[in-house]
Amino acid sequence: MNLELLNHVSAFIWQEADMLDHGEFDAWLDLWTDKGTYIIPIDPNETDFENTLNYAYDDHHMRQLRVQRLIGGESISTSPRARTVRALSRFRVLGEEDGVVTVRCAQNLREFRKETLKHYTADITFQLKRDGNGFKIQRKLIQLINSTETLTGIGYIL
Repeated sequence: MNLELLNHVSAFIWQEADMLDHGEFDAWLDLWTDKGTYIIPIDPNETDFENTLNYAYDDHHMRQLRVQRLIGGESISTSPRARTVRALSRFRVLGEEDGVVTVRCAQNLREFRKETLKHYTADITFQLKRDGNGFKIQRKLIQLINSTETLTGIGYIL
């Protein structure tokens, strides 16, 4: 086990979560490669995300639109904006190939909005492309443990 790599990818992923929890969306957008994909599938067993229905399958343009919707205040699903706290754990480097590190972790997300506290749990798999001394997100795959159930009001970035 490469503990130095594990520490670097964990720190990067924690930073990303902190940016999202504190509404630093422009900085969050800068963490991505131009061709990066943000995916939240409905079917937990699906692997062909391009050809199936997902809660989200965002490329660069769609991530920008998602952020605009969050900060614009015109979407009923995002106003008022949810307050969130993400707790990430169980980091595991699955491999590295051609400068791309694949990491899986667990996320527990708490959302407070309109006097209601909700909880979402997911396995997240990142593909992180090396970028100088750091990383850029090439793919973020969020597999909610209850993805096949009725999910209400996911109006923010998981």
